[in-house]
Amino acid sequence: MKSLLIPALFCLFINMEISAQSRPRELGIQFGLLPTGPLNAITDVKGVKVGHLTKIEGTSIRTGITAILAHDGNLFQEKVPAAIFVGNGFGKLAGVTQVQELGNLESPIILTNTLSVAAGIEGVVRYSLDQQGNENVQSVNAVVGETNDGYLNDIRGMHISPDDVIQTIQAAKEGKVTEGNVGAGTGTVCFGWKGGIGTSSRKLPESLGGYTVGVLVQTNFGGNLQIAGVPVGEKLGKYPFKDALEKADGSCMIVVATDAPVLERNLERMAQRAMMGLAKTGGIASNGSGDYVIAFSTNEGLRIPYTSDKKLKSEFLANEEMSPLFMAVIEATEEAIINSLFAAETMMGKDGRTVEALPKEKVLEIIKAN
Repeated sequence: MKSLLIPALFCLFINMEISAQSRPRELGIQFGLLPTGPLNAITDVKGVKVGHLTKIEGTSIRTGITAILAHDGNLFQEKVPAAIFVGNGFGKLAGVTQVQELGNLESPIILTNTLSVAAGIEGVVRYSLDQQGNENVQSVNAVVGETNDGYLNDIRGMHISPDDVIQTIQAAKEGKVTEGNVGAGTGTVCFGWKGGIGTSSRKLPESLGGYTVGVLVQTNFGGNLQIAGVPVGEKLGKYPFKDALEKADGSCMIVVATDAPVLERNLERMAQRAMMGLAKTGGIASNGSGDYVIAFSTNEGLRIPYTSDKKLKSEFLANEEMSPLFMAVIEATEEAIINSLFAAETMMGKDGRTVEALPKEKVLEIIKAN
């Protein structure tokens, strides 16, 4: 979809230094048709909490953790409906089969680097076992996803510990979500520029249910960058297969949250649409890319209690009511990915390697010209 630009705002911003934290919407770029939530973040879905732990040490440690909690209670005792969709499976997502089999989520979601998935599992398990009410629990399905930040980070050093994971979960909070070079996005690269954490949301009008959809992404993948339909990557000379050193491999973790009463089957359909949002940014889910979508509903009436004698309390949406939510996922995913690029800053890391931030002034000029 061609971008909608506000000329006065565009002229104002193009002639001044653009802050690394300026979001595309603040610069006049619009994505899709649906309105955002107040924060334009996954935390617009009531109860969702996000925590980051960022490790930038010396010249070669550039990594971190991002934790997403579906609600602030005991997730093991009050599980939520969930689904996982695999866009391309060249990655490591712990806990996927139980979510697919049972259709629920019983732990915080952890995002980190490839070689720290084991630390993520241990941290989640220890956190869950220590929660009040879980004294007799002997099995926890930890959901831990990753992207490979080894270009900038000393990934072989395995600098993430289970204690770091627990700290990140405990620090998770509602409200504004920091984007860019933070948490699990600290050392990532996207479309040849610095990637990171990005988030966005959509709020359906009351006539369509009034539900909220929020998306958080960890971007570390390639392709031909497009912003609001404009082939920015090609015009800036960065696109896959330009030469042997520029490849499209990488990964993207996508987390979708909604307060709509949606069960696992339709959550999976929502998760599938997130890959359409990724495609709108020019991502191609290449052979070496691990592209996973985790979707869950926070709707209190659909909570799944650990004790099996309790039943669901509310009705859930029918297939015919899902299309507005599909659209919301696509739009929020696209914007979250672009937000990650706009928030990320140039970073130097392992072996003196440097990944430049997206040149936002040039990007705005290209979009204005189209």
